[in-house]
Amino acid sequence: MTETVTTESGERHFRYLVPVAAVFTGALIVSNIIAIKVVDISGLVGGLFDYFQPAAIIIFPISYIIGDILTEVYGYAAARRVIWSGFFANAVAVLAIFVAQEIPSAPFWADQEAYEAILGQTWRIVGGSFLAFLVGEFANSYVLARLKRVTQGRFLWTRTIGSTIIGQGIDSAVFLTIAFFGTTTIPNGEALWAFVWRAWLIKTVYEVIATPLTYAVVNTMKRLEGVDVYDTDTNFSPVPLPAWLGGAR
Repeated sequence: MTETVTTESGERHFRYLVPVAAVFTGALIVSNIIAIKVVDISGLVGGLFDYFQPAAIIIFPISYIIGDILTEVYGYAAARRVIWSGFFANAVAVLAIFVAQEIPSAPFWADQEAYEAILGQTWRIVGGSFLAFLVGEFANSYVLARLKRVTQGRFLWTRTIGSTIIGQGIDSAVFLTIAFFGTTTIPNGEALWAFVWRAWLIKTVYEVIATPLTYAVVNTMKRLEGVDVYDTDTNFSPVPLPAWLGGAR
């Protein structure tokens, strides 16, 4: 039997929340590591035009799909915690990669330049990735939670696709602008716009194609966890103030 939880105070321990959060965090960290490579996916549009994107395009949309599942099943408050935990886990990975790069290598190890070329991401890419992730993921979760109330829990596809259009659009614009604008990869505004709309398009198509799988996972998780959260009395601030500072739940 499914329990409909309407407030954050109704949250309880969930059996599968940690594994879902682990997959979310793993997809995030891997996507940020491989984002340095720009890949040619022109074949997806039959070669009609050049279609170049960061390699993260192959896995990063998974984090948004999982974000949809988190918000739909467990609610915005749980998704917020996972988003922040993913952010800090990614920060630890970036810091570890940087420290390993700066530590002097062994005299017999000759791959320092290769390490720096592949893993030594510029601070523009790191900063763009961090900011885009936070803004995009919170926008995605917020839109989905609000639409769930508007649709009274019906028409899941409108929430998953609608939230992705907003969240991925913001994410693509913020990341690509900060990380690549003015570089040899994206030298001007016209090139930037092409990168942004093409990234947004493929991520949205990714979500549409994955909709049947999202339905199956969401329904299964709700049944296994016995919960269906509606954010009717939720503080939607990305960083809620504690109660003793006047913050609402």
